[in-house]
Formats: sequence, C-alpha cells, structure tokens
Amino acid sequence: MRKAFFALFAGVLAIAAVATGCGSSNDNGSTASLTKAEFVKQGNAICRKGNAQIESEFEKFAEEHHLGKHQKPSKKVLAEATETVLIPAITTQIEGLRALGTPEGDEGEIDEILTGAEESLEEAEEDPAAFAEGEPTKFKQVNKRARAYGLTVCAEEGNE
Repeated sequence: MRKAFFALFAGVLAIAAVATGCGSSNDNGSTASLTKAEFVKQGNAICRKGNAQIESEFEKFAEEHHLGKHQKPSKKVLAEATETVLIPAITTQIEGLRALGTPEGDEGEIDEILTGAEESLEEAEEDPAAFAEGEPTKFKQVNKRARAYGLTVCAEEGNE
C-alpha cells in the first residue's frame, strides 16, 4: 500500500467519509421506520464500505499514474483523483444513504447534514483541485454534526 500517497489524500478521504455519512429522507419525502440506532448502524456500514472502496480506488489510481511512495502528486493529479475517484464514490454513497430513509423526528437534522455535504460536493465538482488541497470549512461543520449524530465512521478525521 502506498501510505505516503494516502497521507496526501487523508484530508480528501476524511471529506469523503463525512459526505458519505450524511443520512436523508427518501425521494417521496416519507419517513422510513428506522430507529436512530438502526440508521446510525446502517449508515456507518455504508461509510465503512465506501471508505474501503475509495482507499482501494486511490491505490489503483496511484499505481496507474506511477506515483511513488514519497512522490507528491501535482495539483492536476489531485484534481483528477477527486473527479474520477472521490466525487463518484461520494455520490454513490449518498444515494445509498438516501435509500435508508430518516429516523422519525430527525428529518431536519439529517437534512441539514446532507444538504451541507451536497453543497460541499458541488464545490468539489466546480474546483476539484482546490477541494483536494484542503478540507473546506463547510465540511468541517458537517463532519462535526455527523459525529455528534453518531455517524462516527462517516466522520472519521483520517485513515491509514
């Protein structure tokens, strides 16, 4: 595993984790019958799986781009990794969390977390290089709220 490469993406991966951890309501606006504990458990499982996928894809990306263990990726490479690995993975994970539904009574809180993550994801799509270079303030706020809700895997500060 290319730990040095992953270290450069630690902030990006933390952003991914929090974005994937933001629960939601389903498309028709109804509330699922999940309890908060069930939502947190299933949401963290989605994030765990998504984080593993992102890490695997980053490793593959590093190999395909011949990035050495101690080689710092260029801004262009960081942007490409954000566009091709991170954004699609976050999008897929948010969709998975949307399918869970929202615990009754927590719709507003979950919606605020999710909306913040989606807005940050839109910023990433607009400027992937800037997004990859540092955790936006909005994601720090979303991360804090997700952790407070119990989505600890989804709001991890970094990975290996």
